[in-house]
Order: sequence, then C-alpha cells, then structure tokens
Amino acid sequence: MELELSRLRVAGTCRARYHRRAMRRVYLDHSATSPALPEVVAAVREVLEHVHGNPASLHGMGLEAERVLERGRQVLAASLGADPSEVVFTSGGTEANNLAVFGTAWARQKPHVVVSAFEHSSVLEPARRLREMGVEVDFAPVDPGGFVRTDALADLLRPHTALVSVVLVNNEVGTLQPVAEVAKLLDDVQTRWGRRPLLHTDAVQAFCHVPFRVRDLRVDLVTVSAHKLGGPKGVGALYVRKGVRLQPLLLGGDQERGLRGGTPNLPGIAGFAAAIRFWEREGERLRARLRELSARLRAQLADLSGLHWNTPSDARRTAPHILNLSVPGLRGEVLVHRLEQEGVYVSTGSACHSRRAHPSHVLLAMGRTEQEAISAVRLSLGPDTTEEDVLYAAEAFRLAVQDLRFLVPS
Repeated sequence: MELELSRLRVAGTCRARYHRRAMRRVYLDHSATSPALPEVVAAVREVLEHVHGNPASLHGMGLEAERVLERGRQVLAASLGADPSEVVFTSGGTEANNLAVFGTAWARQKPHVVVSAFEHSSVLEPARRLREMGVEVDFAPVDPGGFVRTDALADLLRPHTALVSVVLVNNEVGTLQPVAEVAKLLDDVQTRWGRRPLLHTDAVQAFCHVPFRVRDLRVDLVTVSAHKLGGPKGVGALYVRKGVRLQPLLLGGDQERGLRGGTPNLPGIAGFAAAIRFWEREGERLRARLRELSARLRAQLADLSGLHWNTPSDARRTAPHILNLSVPGLRGEVLVHRLEQEGVYVSTGSACHSRRAHPSHVLLAMGRTEQEAISAVRLSLGPDTTEEDVLYAAEAFRLAVQDLRFLVPS
C-alpha cells in the first residue's frame, strides 16, 4: 500500500500532461454529504439569529420556537405522505436507524429480527449487537445484481418475527429495493400467524431522489436525513406509523412523543425543511437531469478496459444519482486519491467506513470477489453537477486508471 502511494506521489509530480490540464473541482460524493443549498444556509442563519427560545418553554419565545419545530415537522410529514404526529426528529440517519432496530426489539418479548445483508452499517451493527445480546437475528441475502432476494427473505420469517428492515436505495450501488413486495410478504405472515412484523426501510439515499409515499410502500418505520439532499448535517428523522410501539434510546425528556429526549435542533430542522421545499420545487427536473448525467458518465467510461459496473444499467431499478464500479487490479482508495489530484472527489463507498481498509460488505454480499470489492469506487451526483463536470470527471478517470496501471502493473 505504501509503495503504491509513493509511486502515486511520484506520478503526481512527474507526469507533465496532468499539470498542463485546466484544474477543476468536481464533487461527485453527494451520497456521502451534499453541499448545503443557499436557501438552507439562509434558513439556518435566520433561526440561529432570531429564534432563541426552547420549544418546551411556556413563554412567548418558547412558543415561537415551537412554531419553527412544528412547521418543519409539517413540511417533512407532507413530503412523506404522513401525519405530522408520525415524525420523530433525530440527530441524523444513524440515530434514526438505531431507534428503529433497538426500539422495536426492546419493546417486545423474545423478538426475531430480519435485515438484508447489505444494509447501511447503522442497521447492520445494531442487528449484530442484538444477536450478541441473545436476540434471534437473520440476514437476508441479496443477488449479484444488488437486490434483496425476497424468496430467501420469506423463508426466514417466523411467527415471532418483530421487525424486517430492507433499505429503499442501497447507499453504495444505488439499487432500488422491492420494499412494497416485502410488505406483501408480511401480509402473508399476518394471515398465517395472526401478527404482522413491523417493516422498516432506510430511505436516506432515496428521500427526494426517488419519490415515494409511506402509505404506498406500506411501511411502519422510515429513516430520512437532511444532509444527503443539501440540508444541514446533524439532523434526520424517523417516521413512526401511528400505533407502532418503540422503546426510546435517549431518556431524560418527553420530547418527540417521548421517543427522543433532548432539545431539538431547531436550526437544523429549519434547514431540513428548506431543503425539502427546494426538492419539491425542483425535484422533477433535477431527477431527470441526474438520470441523464449518470447515463452520460456511464457512456463516457463504457469502453474502458477491465471496468466492471456494480450498479445495474436498468434505470427503472436504480436511483438517478449513484454509480458504483470496480477496476480490478487497482485499490479503490488509491484511485480516489489519484482522482483528487485532478480535482475530482469520489469515494470508495459508504463515508461511514471509507477510512477503513477492508472490502465493501455490500459488494461482498452481492457475490463480488474481495479483489473486486477492494477496487470499487462510488460516484454520486447532486443538484450542482453539470455536463462539463461529468465530461471532465470521465477524462480524469480514464487518465487516472491509465496512470495507475502503468505504476502498478498487474
């Protein structure tokens, strides 16, 4: 690894052709976090500067703060097709996922939990911790295309299954999962055994990028996060269908219907609402443009030898903004740093684990070899991505791969 990085540094200083090229900054890591939109910054600043009360306080400034909180709740609920009382604000997607998994298990006697094998780590790690605590947990396999195998998932269901969690859009490869089909499987459980397991979906990468309504999906719990759509970091939410019983993770206050103690992040919630309003205005246009730009980027790299796409080409089954590919023989993190020298910013996968030197669990679950998983990179587009960005990134990618293959022959 050190040898590869050393050679990379030499290449960065010695190959003059790169220095002759006009340097751009092309950010293709929106699935890690998306830059804050101008209206989001304005909304956050407005609350920071002018709303100083605690929503739990009884005086006028507290009531003013409560109005900010409830307006944000209404905006989010409307975008989900939910009732405002079903929205629980959290510190982000990780906390919301933990609340869904732990909160369901702790509220039931001898529960059984099923999660897909390529969930985000904030679902997988709580599930593994439950298993360590003696809870029965199963992991549903996925197929090589990156879709959960509903037939195998159905075989895992039990009379005492309490929770099934299947991500709506996988955060690394962008595949759209058959959550509505899973909901039908749970109807069969209710018919056979008289009790329907709760269905949770992590919609962090789907929210605003793939339109959905919670009633149409027939889900009980949905995780969303602000900073994947140009909102602030540090704020998210869990949709909790009316009648669903959860145990809280954070105690010490009765905020958020008693499910999440602590003073809410009002500036973050105001910014979250501003980001949602932006996507409500511009979403249809943006989704079409992201789809077009993703297809253009894919086409620009189509004839690059040895490249393997981990994101399927069927646009009907993928999110419009995520592409994942492997270049066997090269390490993903080395390619990331080589692209950075060209001003192109991508990632090796989930930002939560991008600094750990191990293969992607998502790609391994899809049946990729360890070498293919180690060589993967994710390119994720956002509202500010242009056609010029895509063309520049494609050229930089080609040159980076050519350069690294010269330096690190197979």
